[in-house]
Amino acid sequence: MSSLDQARETQLKNIQAKTGKSLAEVRKMVAKSGLTKHSEIRQLLIDKLALGYGDANSLVHFALASDGQSAAEAGSLSADAVLAGIYSGAKAPLQPLHEKVMLAIKKFGPFDSVPKKTYLSLRRKKQFAMVGPGTKGRLEIGLNAKALRTSPRLVSMPAGGMCQYKVFVTSAQEVDQELLGWLREAYDAAW
Repeated sequence: MSSLDQARETQLKNIQAKTGKSLAEVRKMVAKSGLTKHSEIRQLLIDKLALGYGDANSLVHFALASDGQSAAEAGSLSADAVLAGIYSGAKAPLQPLHEKVMLAIKKFGPFDSVPKKTYLSLRRKKQFAMVGPGTKGRLEIGLNAKALRTSPRLVSMPAGGMCQYKVFVTSAQEVDQELLGWLREAYDAAW
């Protein structure tokens, strides 16, 4: 079992310990609610089980998986499969930008790349960045770091969100020292 699969199994066990509910009980709760949209089910789990956004989001994937799958199988897509899906169609031109950003981040040191439905979550001890296609033909990079140097490129996000900052990238030239500096600060702070 890979470290990513182990992390997913551990997360599921921790969620079950927090809520006192088994995965089967959560599946019944979701089925009984009649909800089908991921965001609605996530909010149900936040409200009913007092979970944080990340745990509730992961639990939606676990709860919607078929009973024959393990938690690791339920929540996992390979990074290649996610990239193929999220960078298809009109978003395909953004994949080279994604790859350039990822190559630069890999030089910082070890981290886990956790595939989500529409982006990759980059984690050390905690998430330090999110990378995926944004709107208007831009690559979106979310940063988890406090008090980054301000810049017109760096967009502060409201408190309580998944990231404190976002940066939008439209060309390879924008993967520059300024962006890499912010990514490095977020990377260093995630340990």
